[in-house]
Amino acid sequence: MANTPNSYDTGRLNLPFVGICTFGKYPYVADWNAIDADVAVMGAPFDFGTQWRAGARLGPRSIREASTLFSFGHGGAYDHEDDVTYLPAESVRVVDIGDADIVHTDTMQSHAGIEAGVRAILKAGALPVVLGGDHSINIPCINAFDEDCAKNGPIHLVQFDAHLDFVDERHGVRYGHGNPMRRAAEKPYVSGLSQLGIRNVSSTAKEGYEAARSMGSDILSVRQIRKLGVEAVLERIPAGARYYVTIDIDGFDPSIAPGTGTPSHGGFVYYEVLEMLAGLAKRGTIVGVDLVEVAPDYDHTGTTAILAAQILMNLIGRIMHARGV
Repeated sequence: MANTPNSYDTGRLNLPFVGICTFGKYPYVADWNAIDADVAVMGAPFDFGTQWRAGARLGPRSIREASTLFSFGHGGAYDHEDDVTYLPAESVRVVDIGDADIVHTDTMQSHAGIEAGVRAILKAGALPVVLGGDHSINIPCINAFDEDCAKNGPIHLVQFDAHLDFVDERHGVRYGHGNPMRRAAEKPYVSGLSQLGIRNVSSTAKEGYEAARSMGSDILSVRQIRKLGVEAVLERIPAGARYYVTIDIDGFDPSIAPGTGTPSHGGFVYYEVLEMLAGLAKRGTIVGVDLVEVAPDYDHTGTTAILAAQILMNLIGRIMHARGV
Protein backbone atom coordinates (compact mmCIF):
# COMPACT_ATOMS: atom_id res chain seq x y z
CA MET A 1 0.00 0.00 0.00
CA ALA A 2 1.31 3.45 -0.84
CA ASN A 3 2.55 5.57 2.01
CA THR A 4 0.33 8.42 3.13
CA PRO A 5 1.62 11.80 4.36
CA ASN A 6 0.81 10.72 7.92
CA SER A 7 2.53 7.35 7.87
CA TYR A 8 5.18 6.54 10.45
CA ASP A 9 8.09 6.91 8.05
CA THR A 10 7.65 10.69 8.44
CA GLY A 11 8.08 10.45 12.22
CA ARG A 12 5.77 10.07 15.19
CA LEU A 13 2.88 12.53 15.21
CA ASN A 14 2.54 12.70 19.01
CA LEU A 15 -0.89 14.30 18.81
CA PRO A 16 -2.54 15.69 21.97
CA PHE A 17 -4.69 12.64 22.74
CA VAL A 18 -1.87 10.06 22.68
CA GLY A 19 1.33 9.49 24.61
CA ILE A 20 2.63 10.73 27.95
CA CYS A 21 1.19 13.89 29.51
CA THR A 22 4.21 16.04 30.08
CA PHE A 23 3.47 19.77 30.13
CA GLY A 24 2.63 20.76 26.56
CA LYS A 25 4.05 17.36 25.50
CA TYR A 26 7.51 18.86 25.82
CA PRO A 27 10.45 16.50 26.50
CA TYR A 28 10.78 14.92 29.93
CA VAL A 29 14.11 15.31 31.74
CA ALA A 30 14.54 12.95 34.68
CA ASP A 31 18.09 13.98 35.58
CA TRP A 32 17.98 17.35 37.32
CA ASN A 33 21.70 17.74 36.75
CA ALA A 34 21.15 17.61 33.00
CA ILE A 35 18.58 20.37 32.46
CA ASP A 36 19.40 22.15 29.20
CA ALA A 37 16.50 24.42 28.36
CA ASP A 38 15.10 27.94 28.41
CA VAL A 39 12.11 26.87 30.54
CA ALA A 40 11.76 23.95 32.97
CA VAL A 41 8.34 22.96 34.30
CA MET A 42 8.10 21.12 37.63
CA GLY A 43 5.15 19.78 39.56
CA ALA A 44 4.72 20.37 43.27
CA PRO A 45 1.84 18.05 44.22
CA PHE A 46 1.55 19.21 47.83
CA ASP A 47 -1.66 20.31 49.58
CA PHE A 48 -1.03 19.76 53.29
CA GLY A 49 -1.05 23.53 53.71
CA THR A 50 -4.76 23.84 52.93
CA GLN A 51 -7.20 24.82 55.66
CA TRP A 52 -10.48 24.05 53.90
CA ARG A 53 -10.92 21.82 50.83
CA ALA A 54 -7.93 19.68 49.92
CA GLY A 55 -7.18 18.23 46.48
CA ALA A 56 -4.62 20.58 44.95
CA ARG A 57 -2.02 17.81 45.16
CA LEU A 58 -3.66 16.51 41.98
CA GLY A 59 -3.32 19.88 40.27
CA PRO A 60 -0.03 19.22 38.43
CA ARG A 61 -1.40 16.09 36.74
CA SER A 62 -4.59 17.81 35.67
CA ILE A 63 -2.74 20.86 34.33
CA ARG A 64 -0.34 18.65 32.38
CA GLU A 65 -3.22 16.69 30.85
CA ALA A 66 -5.05 19.89 29.92
CA SER A 67 -1.86 21.35 28.46
CA THR A 68 -1.74 18.66 25.80
CA LEU A 69 -4.54 20.60 24.10
CA PHE A 70 -1.91 23.26 23.41
CA SER A 71 0.84 20.92 22.18
CA PHE A 72 0.74 22.70 18.90
CA GLY A 73 2.67 20.31 16.68
CA HIS A 74 3.35 22.95 14.06
CA GLY A 75 6.32 24.92 15.30
CA GLY A 76 4.68 27.39 17.67
CA ALA A 77 1.49 29.31 18.33
CA TYR A 78 0.59 32.21 16.06
CA ASP A 79 -1.39 35.04 17.68
CA HIS A 80 -3.04 37.10 14.95
CA GLU A 81 -3.80 39.99 17.34
CA ASP A 82 -0.13 40.40 18.23
CA ASP A 83 1.14 39.14 14.85
CA VAL A 84 3.64 37.01 16.77
CA THR A 85 4.40 33.30 16.72
CA TYR A 86 4.96 32.42 20.36
CA LEU A 87 7.04 29.44 21.49
CA PRO A 88 8.66 28.71 18.12
CA ALA A 89 9.93 25.16 18.29
CA GLU A 90 13.25 25.98 16.63
CA SER A 91 14.31 28.51 19.27
CA VAL A 92 12.44 28.02 22.57
CA ARG A 93 13.48 24.95 24.53
CA VAL A 94 10.93 23.81 27.13
CA VAL A 95 11.27 20.67 29.25
CA ASP A 96 9.24 19.00 31.98
CA ILE A 97 11.38 17.72 34.86
CA GLY A 98 8.57 15.84 36.60
CA ASP A 99 7.53 16.35 40.20
CA ALA A 100 9.39 17.30 43.35
CA ASP A 101 9.59 14.64 46.03
CA ILE A 102 6.66 14.96 48.42
CA VAL A 103 6.37 13.04 51.70
CA HIS A 104 2.85 12.81 53.09
CA THR A 105 2.27 14.81 56.31
CA ASP A 106 5.85 16.14 56.29
CA THR A 107 5.68 19.78 55.27
CA MET A 108 9.32 20.65 55.79
CA GLN A 109 10.70 17.67 53.87
CA SER A 110 8.19 18.22 51.06
CA HIS A 111 9.03 21.91 50.86
CA ALA A 112 12.73 20.98 50.79
CA GLY A 113 12.06 18.77 47.77
CA ILE A 114 10.35 21.63 45.96
CA GLU A 115 13.16 24.03 46.83
CA ALA A 116 15.74 21.54 45.50
CA GLY A 117 13.91 21.37 42.18
CA VAL A 118 13.75 25.13 41.74
CA ARG A 119 17.42 25.44 42.67
CA ALA A 120 18.31 22.86 40.02
CA ILE A 121 16.36 24.81 37.39
CA LEU A 122 18.00 28.10 38.33
CA LYS A 123 21.44 26.47 38.34
CA ALA A 124 20.77 25.35 34.77
CA GLY A 125 19.92 28.92 33.78
CA ALA A 126 16.32 28.07 32.95
CA LEU A 127 13.06 29.77 33.90
CA PRO A 128 11.31 27.79 36.65
CA VAL A 129 7.59 27.24 36.13
CA VAL A 130 6.09 25.36 39.07
CA LEU A 131 2.68 23.67 39.04
CA GLY A 132 1.00 23.49 42.46
CA GLY A 133 -0.21 22.24 44.77
CA ASP A 134 -1.50 24.66 47.35
CA HIS A 135 -0.09 28.16 47.72
CA SER A 136 2.33 27.15 50.45
CA ILE A 137 4.56 25.77 47.68
CA ASN A 138 5.50 29.36 46.91
CA ILE A 139 7.50 29.42 50.15
CA PRO A 140 10.18 26.94 49.01
CA CYS A 141 10.12 28.45 45.52
CA ILE A 142 11.08 31.86 46.91
CA ASN A 143 13.58 30.26 49.32
CA ALA A 144 15.39 28.84 46.30
CA PHE A 145 16.10 32.31 44.87
CA ASP A 146 18.57 33.41 47.56
CA GLU A 147 21.73 32.56 45.59
CA ASP A 148 20.27 33.75 42.30
CA CYS A 149 19.35 37.10 43.86
CA ALA A 150 22.79 37.44 45.45
CA LYS A 151 24.22 37.35 41.91
CA ASN A 152 21.51 39.09 39.90
CA GLY A 153 19.63 41.38 42.26
CA PRO A 154 16.35 41.25 44.16
CA ILE A 155 12.96 40.09 42.94
CA HIS A 156 9.60 41.84 43.09
CA LEU A 157 6.72 39.46 43.77
CA VAL A 158 3.57 39.86 41.66
CA GLN A 159 0.62 37.88 43.02
CA PHE A 160 -2.75 37.21 41.35
CA ASP A 161 -5.09 35.95 44.04
CA ALA A 162 -8.40 36.37 45.81
CA HIS A 163 -6.66 36.20 49.19
CA LEU A 164 -3.86 38.18 50.80
CA ASP A 165 -1.99 35.10 52.12
CA PHE A 166 -0.10 37.34 54.55
CA VAL A 167 -0.76 35.55 57.87
CA ASP A 168 2.34 35.45 60.06
CA GLU A 169 1.27 32.61 62.34
CA ARG A 170 -2.09 31.09 63.25
CA HIS A 171 -2.59 28.05 65.50
CA GLY A 172 1.14 27.46 65.23
CA VAL A 173 1.03 27.29 61.41
CA ARG A 174 3.68 29.37 59.62
CA TYR A 175 4.07 27.43 56.36
CA GLY A 176 0.49 26.90 55.18
CA HIS A 177 -1.28 28.38 52.19
CA GLY A 178 -2.22 31.47 54.18
CA ASN A 179 1.42 32.36 54.90
CA PRO A 180 3.45 32.55 51.66
CA MET A 181 3.33 36.28 50.98
CA ARG A 182 4.35 37.05 54.58
CA ARG A 183 7.26 34.61 54.34
CA ALA A 184 8.28 36.21 51.02
CA ALA A 185 8.10 39.74 52.41
CA GLU A 186 10.55 38.73 55.15
CA LYS A 187 13.23 37.86 52.61
CA PRO A 188 15.92 40.54 52.19
CA TYR A 189 16.03 39.80 48.46
CA VAL A 190 12.30 40.43 47.92
CA SER A 191 12.08 44.14 47.18
CA GLY A 192 8.29 44.41 47.38
CA LEU A 193 4.97 42.82 46.48
CA SER A 194 2.12 43.70 44.12
CA GLN A 195 -0.94 41.81 45.36
CA LEU A 196 -3.63 41.87 42.68
CA GLY A 197 -7.24 40.70 42.86
CA ILE A 198 -7.55 40.61 46.66
CA ARG A 199 -11.24 40.82 47.56
CA ASN A 200 -14.28 40.07 49.69
CA VAL A 201 -14.50 38.82 53.25
CA SER A 202 -11.27 37.20 54.32
CA SER A 203 -9.63 35.35 57.16
CA THR A 204 -7.03 38.14 57.20
CA ALA A 205 -7.82 40.83 59.76
CA LYS A 206 -7.29 44.54 59.15
CA GLU A 207 -3.98 44.29 60.96
CA GLY A 208 -2.81 41.83 58.31
CA TYR A 209 -3.40 44.34 55.55
CA GLU A 210 -1.63 47.02 57.55
CA ALA A 211 1.32 44.68 58.11
CA ALA A 212 1.48 43.85 54.41
CA ARG A 213 1.54 47.51 53.39
CA SER A 214 4.18 48.28 56.01
CA MET A 215 6.36 45.51 54.56
CA GLY A 216 6.17 46.77 51.00
CA SER A 217 2.90 45.49 49.55
CA ASP A 218 0.67 47.32 47.08
CA ILE A 219 -2.79 45.74 47.36
CA LEU A 220 -5.50 46.09 44.72
CA SER A 221 -8.88 44.41 44.41
CA VAL A 222 -10.43 43.32 41.11
CA ARG A 223 -12.81 46.30 41.21
CA GLN A 224 -9.97 48.73 41.88
CA ILE A 225 -7.98 47.23 38.99
CA ARG A 226 -10.92 47.55 36.61
CA LYS A 227 -11.38 51.16 37.63
CA LEU A 228 -7.69 51.95 37.14
CA GLY A 229 -7.17 49.97 33.93
CA VAL A 230 -4.32 47.64 32.99
CA GLU A 231 -1.80 50.32 32.06
CA ALA A 232 -2.30 52.25 35.30
CA VAL A 233 -1.90 49.05 37.32
CA LEU A 234 1.34 48.22 35.51
CA GLU A 235 2.63 51.72 36.26
CA ARG A 236 2.37 50.91 39.97
CA ILE A 237 4.76 47.97 39.56
CA PRO A 238 8.48 48.93 39.58
CA ALA A 239 9.77 49.19 36.01
CA GLY A 240 12.84 47.25 34.90
CA ALA A 241 12.69 44.92 37.89
CA ARG A 242 13.07 41.17 38.12
CA TYR A 243 9.60 39.74 38.76
CA TYR A 244 8.49 36.49 40.31
CA VAL A 245 4.87 35.80 39.34
CA THR A 246 2.61 33.67 41.52
CA ILE A 247 -0.88 32.89 40.21
CA ASP A 248 -3.50 31.44 42.51
CA ILE A 249 -6.26 30.07 40.29
CA ASP A 250 -8.86 31.45 42.72
CA GLY A 251 -7.84 34.91 41.55
CA PHE A 252 -10.07 34.11 38.58
CA ASP A 253 -13.83 34.15 38.98
CA PRO A 254 -15.27 30.74 39.94
CA SER A 255 -17.57 30.95 36.93
CA ILE A 256 -14.49 30.11 34.84
CA ALA A 257 -12.34 28.49 37.56
CA PRO A 258 -14.58 26.38 39.83
CA GLY A 259 -11.90 23.76 40.47
CA THR A 260 -10.23 25.20 43.54
CA GLY A 261 -10.44 24.78 47.27
CA THR A 262 -11.30 28.38 48.20
CA PRO A 263 -13.35 29.97 45.39
CA SER A 264 -14.21 33.65 45.72
CA HIS A 265 -16.80 35.39 43.56
CA GLY A 266 -16.02 38.66 41.83
CA GLY A 267 -12.75 37.46 40.32
CA PHE A 268 -10.78 38.14 37.16
CA VAL A 269 -11.71 37.02 33.69
CA TYR A 270 -9.08 35.51 31.42
CA TYR A 271 -8.05 38.51 29.35
CA GLU A 272 -7.65 40.80 32.36
CA VAL A 273 -4.92 38.57 33.75
CA LEU A 274 -3.35 37.84 30.36
CA GLU A 275 -3.05 41.55 29.53
CA MET A 276 -1.40 42.31 32.87
CA LEU A 277 1.00 39.40 32.44
CA ALA A 278 1.83 40.42 28.88
CA GLY A 279 2.53 43.97 30.05
CA LEU A 280 4.63 42.68 32.92
CA ALA A 281 6.80 40.61 30.56
CA LYS A 282 7.61 43.82 28.65
CA ARG A 283 8.03 46.02 31.74
CA GLY A 284 10.81 43.99 33.34
CA THR A 285 12.15 40.43 33.46
CA ILE A 286 10.01 37.58 34.75
CA VAL A 287 12.43 35.15 36.41
CA GLY A 288 10.07 32.66 38.01
CA VAL A 289 6.45 31.51 37.90
CA ASP A 290 4.18 29.31 39.93
CA LEU A 291 0.49 28.54 39.46
CA VAL A 292 -1.33 27.01 42.40
CA GLU A 293 -4.57 25.75 43.94
CA VAL A 294 -6.04 23.86 40.96
CA ALA A 295 -8.07 21.06 42.57
CA PRO A 296 -9.51 18.81 39.85
CA ASP A 297 -12.05 17.05 42.08
CA TYR A 298 -14.09 20.27 42.00
CA ASP A 299 -13.45 20.83 38.29
CA HIS A 300 -16.10 18.62 36.73
CA THR A 301 -15.77 19.99 33.20
CA GLY A 302 -11.98 20.34 33.29
CA THR A 303 -12.26 24.04 32.50
CA THR A 304 -10.11 25.15 35.45
CA ALA A 305 -7.17 22.98 34.42
CA ILE A 306 -7.54 24.17 30.82
CA LEU A 307 -7.52 27.78 32.02
CA ALA A 308 -4.38 27.10 34.07
CA ALA A 309 -2.60 25.46 31.14
CA GLN A 310 -3.67 28.17 28.71
CA ILE A 311 -2.56 31.07 30.90
CA LEU A 312 0.79 29.38 31.52
CA MET A 313 1.40 28.63 27.84
CA ASN A 314 0.60 32.22 26.93
CA LEU A 315 2.71 33.61 29.75
CA ILE A 316 5.73 31.46 28.86
CA GLY A 317 5.38 32.51 25.25
CA ARG A 318 5.33 36.19 26.13
CA ILE A 319 8.27 35.88 28.53
CA MET A 320 10.39 34.21 25.87
CA HIS A 321 9.31 36.67 23.18
CA ALA A 322 10.21 39.61 25.44
CA ARG A 323 13.66 38.04 25.90
CA GLY A 324 14.05 37.76 22.14
CA VAL A 325 14.11 33.97 22.18
